[in-house]
Amino acid sequence: MREIPQDLNGSGLRIGIVLSRFNSEIGEGLLAACEAELIKLGVAEEDITLVTVPGALETPLALQQLADTEDYDGLIALGAIIRGETYHFEVVSNESARGISEVQLNTGVPVANAILTTQNDEQAIERMAVKGAEAATVAIEMVNLLKQL
Repeated sequence: MREIPQDLNGSGLRIGIVLSRFNSEIGEGLLAACEAELIKLGVAEEDITLVTVPGALETPLALQQLADTEDYDGLIALGAIIRGETYHFEVVSNESARGISEVQLNTGVPVANAILTTQNDEQAIERMAVKGAEAATVAIEMVNLLKQL
């Protein structure tokens, strides 16, 4: 059996990040952790592009536009959807996740989805550093995996 090993070398990779401004404190925490991990894994700061959008529902469109430029090896979606008192949480969570998945399936550009969906602010704050860093790792790993397939 041939096994393709995990490759977390980000050297030379171009990464686009789409950050939702809604729940901005959480978004900024996700971004800080993500950027630090990308740089730690070898992605040059000048090879990281940040785009911000109003909310999670706008994220897939921005990701699609970035993917369509063919300027990026991988993309990352960052943001937070925190449950409120209405059904809106489910709609935003489900539709943003569906849209993000469609972008990577339609374009072949991997997208790491780190849009948190939590019950409250405390859960989001608790997860933001870990999930931001994980998004960087996922993006790099998937770019390198696809190059080997």
